[in-house]
Amino acid sequence: MYFTEEHEVFRQSFRDFLQKEVVPNVDRWEKDGFIDKTVFKKFGEMGYFGLSYPEEFGGLNLDLFYMVVFLEELQKVNSGGVAAAMWAHVYLAMTHLNAEGSQKIKEKYLAPSIQGDKVGCLCISEPFGGSDVAAMRTTATKKGDTYILNGSKTFITNGVYSDYLVVAAKTSPKLGNKGMSIFVVDRQSIGLSATPLVKLGWKASDTAEIAFDNVEVPKENMLGEEGKGFGYIMQHFASERVIMGVNAHARAEYALNYALNYMSERMAFGKTIDKFQALRHKVADMASEIEMCKEFNYSVVRRLNKGQYVVKEASMSKLISTKIADEVIYNCLQLLGGYGYMEEYPMARLLRDSRLGPIGGGTSEILREIIAKIIIDKKEYKPLA
Repeated sequence: MYFTEEHEVFRQSFRDFLQKEVVPNVDRWEKDGFIDKTVFKKFGEMGYFGLSYPEEFGGLNLDLFYMVVFLEELQKVNSGGVAAAMWAHVYLAMTHLNAEGSQKIKEKYLAPSIQGDKVGCLCISEPFGGSDVAAMRTTATKKGDTYILNGSKTFITNGVYSDYLVVAAKTSPKLGNKGMSIFVVDRQSIGLSATPLVKLGWKASDTAEIAFDNVEVPKENMLGEEGKGFGYIMQHFASERVIMGVNAHARAEYALNYALNYMSERMAFGKTIDKFQALRHKVADMASEIEMCKEFNYSVVRRLNKGQYVVKEASMSKLISTKIADEVIYNCLQLLGGYGYMEEYPMARLLRDSRLGPIGGGTSEILREIIAKIIIDKKEYKPLA
């Protein structure tokens, strides 16, 4: 219903690529706290960054179920950090370049991003803002043919080693969220600095707090129109939340499959532990929950692929899928007993990496309020005209 033979051929080829180019390096990247830039180039050369983007700029213009395959297979390398670095580049930073960028910006930033020659990051969250995007303090003051950027961002994936930053800032602070704009900023800009952050999980991805001290940004580096930045951000939150929902069901499925393989080999009281009813029924519950999430997420992607504005469904996707993923991985670790707590087994890393799901890209608390407004208050969220 969702995947064609072509999707499955792509899945196998991408899986083979990951086994060759990514999996052997994961442990080193987890230790180092960043991913080799050469790997981004290899992703680009294979066309993996251009799946959803226009052919004009080197993309393949394929349907969103290729994106689903991309996300699902990345979760199986057992590094939330590696997966995050890739999808934050291709589906956060590049999404804004493609949707709001001028022809010149697309040629300068989007095309090399698709090729893997440039890596981007999206800078929205702030130290004092968190989920309250409208409370943003970073400003961009117009001065001749430039904007002067001042402020800070935090929890930025690819924030240290990316080549450019897609940055939201207030161009008219007195107008609140109606005074927000978005810019693409070169990494080498004078006055821009990044401080690496040490995280509980997602260790292979470089995450930073970014500071802007009188950073000059050419006016042609504005994405879209001045004052419409908040709308652009809201417009893309739906796709980001579906992405995180898909990531969640994929890592839960990976964890369960690993646990099942372990259970089929682990002996206790003269038989493999997958023969004990209490554990079998736990598996039945987890498999059912994962399957429900998968089917719902696929249906939301299908609607998104048709151009529908799926704010409610995307919020539900992330809310429930990340919750289920945390519960499944917690229980899978328990199925491994003491081995689940050992670093040499993948479940410990899975547990840490999964915990970011209900936080990043809109906390579960914020998502519940969005859903409540739609269901109870009958609030309607509409796409930009």
